[in-house]
Amino acid sequence: MSVGWSARKHGIDDEDAEHSVENVIAIKHEDDGTWLYLGPSRSGALLEVVKAVRDDGSELVIHAMPIREKHKRLLPGYRAGR
Repeated sequence: MSVGWSARKHGIDDEDAEHSVENVIAIKHEDDGTWLYLGPSRSGALLEVVKAVRDDGSELVIHAMPIREKHKRLLPGYRAGR
């Protein structure tokens, strides 16, 4: 898995994005063919990471940032308003 330049625009280290994917809590397949991963950074902060699969089968992280409220509903045990 490699990390593309677009994944770095929110200041998330490559290693934190990779850690989040490797320690995923929730995954969602998006309509555009990408995959949304919700998982912790190395420090435990929850991230949202989006991976795309290239034509050759390799994986590319195209987005990484702290988790937004709209994705928290995908987490096990999440209850709105907490």
